[in-house]
Amino acid sequence: MSEAQSTSDLDDIIAVLDRFQAAGRVARFWLRDDDAIEPTPALDRLLSLTENHGVPLALAVIPEPTGEALAGRLARSPRVHVTVHGWRHANHAAERAKRAELGADRPADVVLDELSAGFAKLSTLHRERFLPVLVPPWNRVDMMLAARLPDLGFRALSVYGPEKPGALPMINTHVDVMDWHGTRGCRDRGDLRREIVARLTTCLETGGSVGLLTHHLVHDAAVWGFLGDLFAGTEPHPACRWVSLSELVEGVRTGS
Repeated sequence: MSEAQSTSDLDDIIAVLDRFQAAGRVARFWLRDDDAIEPTPALDRLLSLTENHGVPLALAVIPEPTGEALAGRLARSPRVHVTVHGWRHANHAAERAKRAELGADRPADVVLDELSAGFAKLSTLHRERFLPVLVPPWNRVDMMLAARLPDLGFRALSVYGPEKPGALPMINTHVDVMDWHGTRGCRDRGDLRREIVARLTTCLETGGSVGLLTHHLVHDAAVWGFLGDLFAGTEPHPACRWVSLSELVEGVRTGS
Protein backbone atom coordinates (compact mmCIF):
# COMPACT_ATOMS: atom_id res chain seq x y z
CA MET A 1 0.00 0.00 0.00
CA SER A 2 1.38 3.45 -0.94
CA GLU A 3 1.90 6.21 1.62
CA ALA A 4 -1.00 8.19 0.12
CA GLN A 5 -3.30 5.19 0.34
CA SER A 6 -2.21 4.50 3.92
CA THR A 7 -3.00 8.08 4.94
CA SER A 8 -6.41 7.93 3.30
CA ASP A 9 -7.03 4.58 4.96
CA LEU A 10 -6.86 6.30 8.36
CA ASP A 11 -9.02 9.32 7.54
CA ASP A 12 -11.88 8.21 9.79
CA ILE A 13 -9.51 7.74 12.75
CA ILE A 14 -7.83 11.09 12.10
CA ALA A 15 -11.26 12.75 11.98
CA VAL A 16 -12.02 11.59 15.53
CA LEU A 17 -8.58 12.72 16.69
CA ASP A 18 -9.40 16.13 15.20
CA ARG A 19 -12.50 16.16 17.43
CA PHE A 20 -10.28 15.45 20.43
CA GLN A 21 -8.07 18.36 19.43
CA ALA A 22 -11.04 20.71 19.03
CA ALA A 23 -12.22 19.73 22.52
CA GLY A 24 -8.77 20.33 24.02
CA ARG A 25 -8.41 16.62 24.76
CA VAL A 26 -5.78 13.99 23.98
CA ALA A 27 -6.63 10.43 22.98
CA ARG A 28 -4.52 7.76 24.63
CA PHE A 29 -3.59 4.57 22.79
CA TRP A 30 -1.63 1.70 24.28
CA LEU A 31 -0.25 -1.58 22.94
CA ARG A 32 -0.31 -5.04 24.55
CA ASP A 33 1.36 -8.01 22.87
CA ASP A 34 0.79 -11.52 24.25
CA ASP A 35 2.61 -14.87 24.54
CA ALA A 36 6.25 -13.79 24.74
CA ILE A 37 8.69 -16.43 25.98
CA GLU A 38 12.07 -15.90 24.33
CA PRO A 39 13.79 -13.73 21.71
CA THR A 40 12.60 -14.50 18.17
CA PRO A 41 12.82 -12.73 14.80
CA ALA A 42 9.14 -11.82 15.18
CA LEU A 43 9.77 -10.22 18.56
CA ASP A 44 12.75 -8.33 17.16
CA ARG A 45 10.51 -7.04 14.38
CA LEU A 46 7.90 -5.86 16.87
CA LEU A 47 10.49 -4.18 19.06
CA SER A 48 12.04 -2.44 16.07
CA LEU A 49 8.65 -1.26 14.80
CA THR A 50 7.53 0.15 18.14
CA GLU A 51 10.90 1.76 18.86
CA ASN A 52 10.97 3.42 15.43
CA HIS A 53 7.59 5.06 16.14
CA GLY A 54 8.11 5.79 19.84
CA VAL A 55 5.30 3.41 20.87
CA PRO A 56 5.61 1.91 24.38
CA LEU A 57 4.92 -1.81 24.58
CA ALA A 58 3.35 -3.96 27.30
CA LEU A 59 4.62 -7.49 26.75
CA ALA A 60 2.58 -10.30 28.34
CA VAL A 61 5.22 -12.93 29.18
CA ILE A 62 4.47 -16.59 29.98
CA PRO A 63 6.46 -17.12 33.20
CA GLU A 64 7.11 -20.88 33.42
CA PRO A 65 9.03 -21.36 30.14
CA THR A 66 10.76 -17.97 29.97
CA GLY A 67 14.22 -17.11 31.24
CA GLU A 68 17.32 -14.96 31.07
CA ALA A 69 17.42 -14.84 27.26
CA LEU A 70 14.29 -12.71 27.03
CA ALA A 71 15.37 -10.53 29.95
CA GLY A 72 18.69 -9.88 28.22
CA ARG A 73 17.00 -8.93 24.96
CA LEU A 74 14.51 -6.58 26.61
CA ALA A 75 17.30 -4.85 28.52
CA ARG A 76 18.04 -3.07 25.23
CA SER A 77 14.43 -1.89 24.84
CA PRO A 78 13.66 0.81 27.41
CA ARG A 79 10.06 1.38 26.27
CA VAL A 80 8.98 -2.19 27.09
CA HIS A 81 7.23 -3.33 30.28
CA VAL A 82 6.55 -6.94 31.25
CA THR A 83 3.30 -8.33 32.66
CA VAL A 84 2.32 -11.77 34.01
CA HIS A 85 0.63 -13.94 31.37
CA GLY A 86 -0.66 -16.75 33.57
CA TRP A 87 1.88 -19.47 34.34
CA ARG A 88 2.24 -21.97 31.45
CA HIS A 89 -0.60 -20.80 29.16
CA ALA A 90 -2.09 -24.27 29.60
CA ASN A 91 -5.76 -25.06 29.11
CA HIS A 92 -7.42 -26.62 32.16
CA ALA A 93 -11.03 -26.10 31.14
CA ALA A 94 -13.49 -28.95 30.81
CA GLU A 95 -13.98 -30.56 27.42
CA ARG A 96 -15.95 -28.35 25.01
CA ALA A 97 -15.71 -25.39 27.40
CA LYS A 98 -13.89 -22.22 26.39
CA ARG A 99 -10.17 -22.52 26.98
CA ALA A 100 -8.89 -21.14 30.28
CA GLU A 101 -5.87 -21.53 32.52
CA LEU A 102 -7.24 -19.40 35.35
CA GLY A 103 -10.74 -20.82 35.59
CA ALA A 104 -12.60 -22.63 38.35
CA ASP A 105 -11.64 -26.12 37.12
CA ARG A 106 -8.77 -26.49 39.60
CA PRO A 107 -8.42 -25.71 43.31
CA ALA A 108 -8.02 -21.97 43.76
CA ASP A 109 -4.91 -22.33 45.91
CA VAL A 110 -3.17 -24.29 43.14
CA VAL A 111 -3.89 -21.57 40.59
CA LEU A 112 -2.92 -18.78 42.96
CA ASP A 113 0.35 -20.53 43.84
CA GLU A 114 1.20 -20.64 40.13
CA LEU A 115 0.41 -16.96 39.73
CA SER A 116 2.49 -16.12 42.78
CA ALA A 117 5.41 -18.07 41.30
CA GLY A 118 4.98 -16.29 37.98
CA PHE A 119 4.89 -12.90 39.70
CA ALA A 120 8.08 -13.69 41.63
CA LYS A 121 9.94 -15.06 38.61
CA LEU A 122 9.16 -12.18 36.27
CA SER A 123 9.73 -9.48 38.88
CA THR A 124 13.18 -10.99 39.53
CA LEU A 125 14.08 -11.41 35.85
CA HIS A 126 12.82 -8.03 34.64
CA ARG A 127 13.09 -5.83 37.75
CA GLU A 128 12.36 -2.20 36.88
CA ARG A 129 10.47 -3.09 33.69
CA PHE A 130 8.13 -5.48 35.52
CA LEU A 131 4.53 -4.36 36.10
CA PRO A 132 2.28 -6.08 38.70
CA VAL A 133 -0.44 -6.61 36.11
CA LEU A 134 -2.11 -9.95 35.32
CA VAL A 135 -2.95 -10.74 31.70
CA PRO A 136 -4.94 -14.01 31.82
CA PRO A 137 -4.34 -16.47 28.99
CA TRP A 138 -7.29 -16.34 26.57
CA ASN A 139 -8.39 -13.19 28.49
CA ARG A 140 -10.35 -15.32 30.98
CA VAL A 141 -10.11 -15.47 34.76
CA ASP A 142 -12.55 -16.76 37.37
CA MET A 143 -13.89 -13.81 39.36
CA MET A 144 -13.41 -15.62 42.68
CA LEU A 145 -9.73 -15.94 41.82
CA ALA A 146 -9.57 -12.33 40.66
CA ALA A 147 -10.82 -11.21 44.06
CA ARG A 148 -7.68 -12.68 45.65
CA LEU A 149 -5.16 -11.21 43.22
CA PRO A 150 -4.43 -8.09 45.32
CA ASP A 151 -3.12 -10.40 48.07
CA LEU A 152 -0.44 -11.60 45.62
CA GLY A 153 0.69 -8.04 44.84
CA PHE A 154 -1.17 -7.48 41.58
CA ARG A 155 -2.34 -3.91 41.02
CA ALA A 156 -4.35 -4.29 37.81
CA LEU A 157 -5.97 -6.82 35.51
CA SER A 158 -5.93 -6.64 31.70
CA VAL A 159 -8.31 -8.69 29.56
CA TYR A 160 -10.21 -7.93 26.34
CA GLY A 161 -13.34 -5.83 26.06
CA PRO A 162 -15.03 -3.08 28.06
CA GLU A 163 -13.74 -2.55 31.59
CA LYS A 164 -15.94 -3.75 34.48
CA PRO A 165 -15.80 -3.08 38.23
CA GLY A 166 -13.92 -5.68 40.24
CA ALA A 167 -11.42 -6.39 42.99
CA LEU A 168 -8.67 -4.97 40.76
CA PRO A 169 -8.77 -2.05 38.36
CA MET A 170 -9.12 -3.17 34.75
CA ILE A 171 -6.95 -1.75 31.97
CA ASN A 172 -8.23 -3.67 28.97
CA THR A 173 -7.49 -4.06 25.30
CA HIS A 174 -10.35 -3.23 22.95
CA VAL A 175 -9.18 -3.95 19.39
CA ASP A 176 -7.63 -7.31 18.42
CA VAL A 177 -5.84 -7.27 15.06
CA MET A 178 -6.02 -11.06 14.57
CA ASP A 179 -8.77 -12.95 12.71
CA TRP A 180 -8.66 -15.94 15.05
CA HIS A 181 -11.77 -17.67 13.72
CA GLY A 182 -11.14 -17.12 10.01
CA THR A 183 -7.86 -16.60 8.19
CA ARG A 184 -5.79 -16.46 11.41
CA GLY A 185 -4.10 -13.47 9.81
CA CYS A 186 -4.96 -9.78 9.89
CA ARG A 187 -8.60 -8.83 10.24
CA ASP A 188 -10.22 -6.63 7.63
CA ARG A 189 -8.69 -3.15 7.87
CA GLY A 190 -12.10 -1.51 7.55
CA ASP A 191 -13.38 -3.48 10.53
CA LEU A 192 -10.30 -2.56 12.56
CA ARG A 193 -10.72 1.12 11.73
CA ARG A 194 -14.39 1.06 12.68
CA GLU A 195 -13.60 -0.54 16.04
CA ILE A 196 -10.89 2.03 16.73
CA VAL A 197 -13.25 4.86 15.80
CA ALA A 198 -15.98 3.41 18.04
CA ARG A 199 -13.61 3.10 20.98
CA LEU A 200 -12.20 6.60 20.41
CA THR A 201 -15.73 7.99 20.38
CA THR A 202 -16.44 6.27 23.71
CA CYS A 203 -13.22 7.69 25.15
CA LEU A 204 -14.15 11.17 23.97
CA GLU A 205 -17.49 10.89 25.74
CA THR A 206 -16.55 9.03 28.93
CA GLY A 207 -12.74 8.85 29.14
CA GLY A 208 -10.45 5.85 29.00
CA SER A 209 -7.91 4.61 26.49
CA VAL A 210 -7.75 2.55 23.30
CA GLY A 211 -6.00 -0.76 23.95
CA LEU A 212 -4.61 -2.56 20.89
CA LEU A 213 -3.98 -6.32 21.21
CA THR A 214 -1.35 -8.14 19.12
CA HIS A 215 0.40 -11.54 19.09
CA HIS A 216 3.80 -11.12 17.44
CA LEU A 217 4.45 -14.84 16.94
CA VAL A 218 1.55 -15.26 14.49
CA HIS A 219 1.49 -11.95 12.60
CA ASP A 220 1.24 -12.09 8.84
CA ALA A 221 2.46 -9.37 6.47
CA ALA A 222 -0.92 -7.63 6.60
CA VAL A 223 -0.74 -7.26 10.39
CA TRP A 224 2.74 -5.76 10.23
CA GLY A 225 1.55 -3.39 7.52
CA PHE A 226 -1.51 -2.30 9.48
CA LEU A 227 0.52 -1.67 12.64
CA GLY A 228 3.11 0.35 10.76
CA ASP A 229 0.45 2.47 9.07
CA LEU A 230 -1.47 3.00 12.32
CA PHE A 231 1.61 4.06 14.26
CA ALA A 232 2.84 6.35 11.47
CA GLY A 233 -0.58 7.91 10.94
CA THR A 234 -1.57 8.53 14.57
CA GLU A 235 1.66 9.19 16.45
CA PRO A 236 2.30 12.65 14.89
CA HIS A 237 -1.25 13.89 15.59
CA PRO A 238 -1.23 16.55 18.35
CA ALA A 239 -4.31 14.99 19.98
CA CYS A 240 -2.87 11.46 20.12
CA ARG A 241 -0.46 9.88 22.59
CA TRP A 242 0.76 6.29 22.65
CA VAL A 243 1.24 5.74 26.37
CA SER A 244 2.78 3.01 28.46
CA LEU A 245 0.79 0.58 30.55
CA SER A 246 2.86 1.81 33.48
CA GLU A 247 1.37 5.28 33.03
CA LEU A 248 -2.15 3.85 32.90
CA VAL A 249 -1.58 1.79 36.06
CA GLU A 250 -0.30 4.87 37.85
CA GLY A 251 -3.28 6.84 36.61
CA VAL A 252 -5.62 4.25 38.07
CA ARG A 253 -3.78 4.46 41.39
CA THR A 254 -3.94 8.25 41.55
CA GLY A 255 -7.33 8.65 39.89
CA SER A 256 -5.88 10.76 37.06
